Amino acid sequence: MEYYVDNSVTRSGDGSPEHPFKTIQAAAEIAVAGDMVFVAPGIYREYVNPKSSGTADHRITYQSVEAGKAIITGAEVAANWKRIDGNVWFMSVSNDIFDSYNPYTTLVKGDWFEEAYVAHIGDVFLNHKSMYEVTDLEKVYHPVRSFTSWDGDFSVYTWYTRQNKEENTTEFFANFGEFDPTQEEVEIAVRKNCFLPKEEGIGYITLSGFTVREAATQWAPPTAYQDGMIGPHWSKGWIIEDCEVYESKCSGISLGKYLQPQNENKWTTWKLKNGTQTEREAICQASYEGWNKEHIGGHIVRRCNIHHCGQTGIVGHLGGVFSRIEDNHIHHINNKQNLAGAEIGGIKMHAAIDVIIRRNHIHNCTRGIWLDWQAQGTRVTQNLFHDNCLSFPFETREWEEMLPIVGTLGEDIFVEVSHGPTLIDNNILLSDRALKLCAQGIAVVHNLIAGSLAAIGLGANNGSSALPSPRYTPYHVVHGTRVAGFMTILHGDTRIYNNIFVQKKDIHPFKWVMQQFAEDNKETIDFDDGNFKVGTFPYNHYPDYAAWEDMIVNYQPGGIFGGGSDRYYSYLPVWSKGNQYFNGAVPMDCETDAHVDTEHEIEINLKQTDEGWKLETNLYDFVKEHTCSCISTETLGMAFEPEQKFENPDGSPIIFNIDYFDQHRGLYPTSGPVENGEKIKEVNKLC
Repeated sequence: MEYYVDNSVTRSGDGSPEHPFKTIQAAAEIAVAGDMVFVAPGIYREYVNPKSSGTADHRITYQSVEAGKAIITGAEVAANWKRIDGNVWFMSVSNDIFDSYNPYTTLVKGDWFEEAYVAHIGDVFLNHKSMYEVTDLEKVYHPVRSFTSWDGDFSVYTWYTRQNKEENTTEFFANFGEFDPTQEEVEIAVRKNCFLPKEEGIGYITLSGFTVREAATQWAPPTAYQDGMIGPHWSKGWIIEDCEVYESKCSGISLGKYLQPQNENKWTTWKLKNGTQTEREAICQASYEGWNKEHIGGHIVRRCNIHHCGQTGIVGHLGGVFSRIEDNHIHHINNKQNLAGAEIGGIKMHAAIDVIIRRNHIHNCTRGIWLDWQAQGTRVTQNLFHDNCLSFPFETREWEEMLPIVGTLGEDIFVEVSHGPTLIDNNILLSDRALKLCAQGIAVVHNLIAGSLAAIGLGANNGSSALPSPRYTPYHVVHGTRVAGFMTILHGDTRIYNNIFVQKKDIHPFKWVMQQFAEDNKETIDFDDGNFKVGTFPYNHYPDYAAWEDMIVNYQPGGIFGGGSDRYYSYLPVWSKGNQYFNGAVPMDCETDAHVDTEHEIEINLKQTDEGWKLETNLYDFVKEHTCSCISTETLGMAFEPEQKFENPDGSPIIFNIDYFDQHRGLYPTSGPVENGEKIKEVNKLC
């Protein structure tokens, strides 16, 4: 069946082309496997709750008739503003419009949320851009510019809310600056979700070509039900494509966790168990409640423009397994800096088992991609990253303020306490910190890396001040979800092949101050080193495979139980070959074939033009071409703890003979992500 929706009609019809439904929900009530729902342009101020599943062969498809013109919003127009003093205006709304979920009495909260930040899940939008909530009415009358926001100029457009219990209303005070809200488009978020089933297991749905915006979503940690404006809610086989997704209070798209009532933000509510332990419990519980390839995951998010969300563009724990995230533009996430915690990034995924993240353009996020815990079989390939960091420059800070800042430094990719195998290949990584690797079982192959390797050998403990607190994290059966074991992170087990490392010359001075601070306090900081120096040298003290194997296999004194040896708890081996280093980037000590160019100064600048993005560089004037060996699954071996190869999700081997632009590599490829250096400069081909 085909159903038609058009909210411009006077009255809802039967869903035929001649008499379309007025709401998308009217179609969602009756659409079943194989049905198509065509939605005409318009603003749909509704929550869409799909009631039925499609099947693998007969999906239910919701299609915007014109790309981006069907808009699903979680906001309502706020039109009755009254000026009370200069730029300050007042409005009140009846609480009846919120039903049982008032975004202006509900605070952002949950495990790993920084509770020093006080924010409601609702927002006030000026021309579809969220203003800045303040907790003191005085800051509406006299706003203070934020020094942490990426958009400090807009941070003085502030709002404050309070409850009038006598009249059962929510009151708003807002400073609109030079704007008159009666002449602009002003809205408030009133709904929690835009397109997301209430029930679990509503799978095989396609959402195509919509704009989805402005919802009052809640913080989405891995130990809670993970909220989003759009999401499959613990099901299988969704496709979210060609959508623009923006201005979610927390997360734009959730591929995440279902509700476990006895383990819902248990750390922050019960407090007696640490979040790391409750997360392990959540994973084990899911494993006997249907978390498997047959029922969960296998989603596709493609060709979407995801931006200006408070916590993440895409979030997922457990529910995103076996998915593909490809050809998206993900940018300007967490830029307001009005939310903080350990679950922030353009993409933030736990248990990204066999997830492929490819051909995305990710930039201007506090952190680009954060792969936490079981990044097993995860592949990050052919992506462009840049400007993923905090908003610099900061104002001058006191030294005691430096410690939390060091812990929140952003980077392009962060892999945390995972045993792998995690594959990072054929990417262009241009942020000042490229890879934060508090993990093992990683292969870094054929990338252009113009940022540092950070936190090597750090970040695996759980924050105890005096007692040991190693984090035991799970690994799984090969290409599956069943838990195979738990182990601490030993670090190492990393392969670094055929990359180009370039030390950029324009690092902001404040970042060097932060690096020095981390070095001076390394005895007390075990989660980050503040490193901005480029190269593989952080692995200097790691063994090669022969030395590591000899230490274990040929150990003699005292027999297997004697002697007090550390051999099973020391660093795992590291492999490094075929890499080239420029502008002072430094190789690791044991890398025998490193090409270190000390003669030429490399310029590397990414610019946005009217035609697209362009990389201006003289790098390939000096790169040594066709000097590397071809890398493959066989070359990389297997990740130590899960004993799994670096291979495709179907178990087939990978030969790295295709570059960033899908061009073929020969028997003797060139280091870095592109085989033809001239192509890296081309406009509109980088993303």
